[in-house]
Amino acid sequence: MKGSKANLSTLAEKCKTIIVSNWKGYLNTIKPEDKASIIHTSKVKYVMRRGKPYLWVPESEPHNVNIMFDERGSFSVSHPYPGPLAALLKSVGKVPNRVALTGEIIPVKEKRIEAVNRYVEEAIQSETRAISDSPYSVRSILSSSDHMYASRCESLKDLVDGGNEKYVIYKFVPSSCMFIDANGANREIDLKVLELSKPDPLGAWSTNLVDGINKDESRRRALILFCLYYLDINARDAYMVSVDTKGFDLLGKVPSEEEAGDEYQWREFRFQFEEEVKDVEAFCHQLVEMEQEVVNKFTDHTGL
Repeated sequence: MKGSKANLSTLAEKCKTIIVSNWKGYLNTIKPEDKASIIHTSKVKYVMRRGKPYLWVPESEPHNVNIMFDERGSFSVSHPYPGPLAALLKSVGKVPNRVALTGEIIPVKEKRIEAVNRYVEEAIQSETRAISDSPYSVRSILSSSDHMYASRCESLKDLVDGGNEKYVIYKFVPSSCMFIDANGANREIDLKVLELSKPDPLGAWSTNLVDGINKDESRRRALILFCLYYLDINARDAYMVSVDTKGFDLLGKVPSEEEAGDEYQWREFRFQFEEEVKDVEAFCHQLVEMEQEVVNKFTDHTGL
């Protein structure tokens, strides 16, 4: 299905944001001999370089043999939901938006491997410096996240550290791109539009931010107060789901609107900023201001 140019441009930006916010995706290659099950699928790590995904495939993976016979393949990346959030969203039937690419999987030439590995090392160092140089409002959130599954730096280190796993590096050259939303509806994205689009400035930070907020009990309580103060909804629990420069989405456990069934249900709510923020520092500053506003409001109201 195709849409208007404006809609496709917005969807292309969403695709770019999903791709930069994650570092793992599902690679699908064609088996040369097995006609009963012709596709092999597994999760691999990747890095975006010059607009193309570079894939690190373990040497033990059947993908390497498959690609020798047929370079065609597909690669899909989902909006990342870190930690317990993924299990919670799955339990309520919510699946993440995702991007599906088809194209050719090209082995990186031996003489280019060092340059690609150096690019990853520089990307890790750059992100580490950015975190170190960020103000306390940012570091206080990022430090609460679980670095084992929410940190791009920690996840990519083993690609260049020379650990037990050895990899073959490939460049994925897309020939088509599809955006698939949470309801399963898909939209084809023009590759030229995708190439020219820019990701949300918070995209690369989003997984760390979401997990850091959800791991901090005081911030989780603030999310509950957001529902009460801004939406006049009495939530029993709440989780941050996604963040961007225009606002954020949270999942609240609120009184059910259905007569039969559970007393409470999980519902997603959108909180829109009055003004779009420009970067992660401005986002964290805005979040802190909102937290202080609701805490002061209810402290004054209760006389505490």
